[in-house]
Amino acid sequence: MESEFSTAEATLLERYFTNLDRPVFALRNLPEVVKGALFSRYSRTEKSLRRVLLDEFINEPDSGFERLAGSLPADDDLVAVRRAEEFYERVLVGYGDDSVAELAGAHVAVEQVSTLAAKAVEDSRIGISPLEKSTRYVRFDRPGAAGRYLYHRGPELAHPDYERAADTLFETYSSLVEPATLAIRERYPQEEGETDRAWKSATRAKALDLLRGLLPAGTLTNLGLFGNGRAFEYLITKMAAHELPECQALASDLHRELSLVIPAFVRRALDERYGAPAAQRLASTRNRMKALTRSPLAGVDRGRDVEPSVRLIEFDKDAERKVVAAALFPHSNLPLDHQTPDVAAVLESLLADRANRRQRAPRALEHAQYEFEIVANFAAYRDLHRHRMLTQDRQLLGTSLGYDLPSGLAELGMQDAFARGVEAAAGAHARLERELGPAVAQYIVPLAFHVRWYFRVNLREIYHLCELRTTPQGHPDYRWIAQEMFRRVSEVHPRLARYARFVDMGPGDELERRKSERRIDEKLDALDHRVR
Repeated sequence: MESEFSTAEATLLERYFTNLDRPVFALRNLPEVVKGALFSRYSRTEKSLRRVLLDEFINEPDSGFERLAGSLPADDDLVAVRRAEEFYERVLVGYGDDSVAELAGAHVAVEQVSTLAAKAVEDSRIGISPLEKSTRYVRFDRPGAAGRYLYHRGPELAHPDYERAADTLFETYSSLVEPATLAIRERYPQEEGETDRAWKSATRAKALDLLRGLLPAGTLTNLGLFGNGRAFEYLITKMAAHELPECQALASDLHRELSLVIPAFVRRALDERYGAPAAQRLASTRNRMKALTRSPLAGVDRGRDVEPSVRLIEFDKDAERKVVAAALFPHSNLPLDHQTPDVAAVLESLLADRANRRQRAPRALEHAQYEFEIVANFAAYRDLHRHRMLTQDRQLLGTSLGYDLPSGLAELGMQDAFARGVEAAAGAHARLERELGPAVAQYIVPLAFHVRWYFRVNLREIYHLCELRTTPQGHPDYRWIAQEMFRRVSEVHPRLARYARFVDMGPGDELERRKSERRIDEKLDALDHRVR
């Protein structure tokens, strides 16, 4: 491909593209608003993308490109910057639509936010990619700058029982971390060839896995988010409608910060014409649904604990035919419902040669649908909630379904302290629920308590979720859920399930992270040798 640019033009452009003479290239060193406007204009012109940037942005006097892209020093000329922003917004209005907002993205850090609010943020499945601070690798009992444990303390939680119960949970967690770690190291001594780093990491992870159920839902965590403009716009509107004041405040915070980097794409999120009415409608719909629901609160009348369970509520009895018809369809000239496949032959050709779980199951498997209802502890829900290619929702977190006491703690003789902390929190929750309402009362509920939720999921995601979440190094709680989901699918569709051969239905590793940490050491050694 010959370069279409003069030497002078190439000098201007090389800062912004990974190459100037090949048909595939990446953009760099460009603000998000410029990238969005550039792609918007690109869709309506015969010019190449690089030529559009040069002719209509870099060489356009009114664009303010040099100031926005950092070619000129950033000064205090806010008027010039504002004019530049207005130029790009006019481009977006003239040449783009909502889909253009998916071509501009932003990275956002959300720190010192409760686990409850983190779940609300992560509930946006499409267009947002979140990472959250791990309960497996990070201790949560380190005090903050004020010397207090790190959990959400909003004015809506101004109740003496809340801080007392939360402090008790953190004190119990903190008092057990070191004894549990030492006891686990005694039980699983360092093996020959195992590095000190790998052994200590694996045993510490085991201890934190056992104790994470003590952490209340108000525990502060950190989130890293990457998302596109359209997804962030809806996230802000949805958070503004949330029943928790913390989430409403997050909506304003996200809007303010994103307005500094992708202003044209989040402008409507809270405006009076679109955003605010949409948020009001979400809130009023929620209240109407509450009024039509006859059920007890999430923690009152706590009776016999409900055992963890995975129930298959609904499945498609015609799934096999639909899957194989969809697999044949792109290679046929017949309508989808006129395919007459040999089911066994098609499935064998489609799936038999998968060599590992990273060889993804094909799209045809999305034609098989399943609906599960799950009861398990909130920590396991927190792990599985991040799977975005499914439809899911949960009930309010409470105490009425009981909680899990990790069997590993009983083996270490530490179950009584764990149970006392959890039971004290349950008592506080009952009082908070009556006096502050069930939504706010969720903050004090420890992650060990059960919650009920549903998954509506297709077979392709079953392959992914169950093959990933049943690996022996996974946490036993979510590993059991994934195994049970796969068992239910295998019972109703054995032929469709048999090719998910990387689902591990055996017992997990006793020291779950040991093999993984050894593999990390091997990779580090390989990198060291490569550097040398």
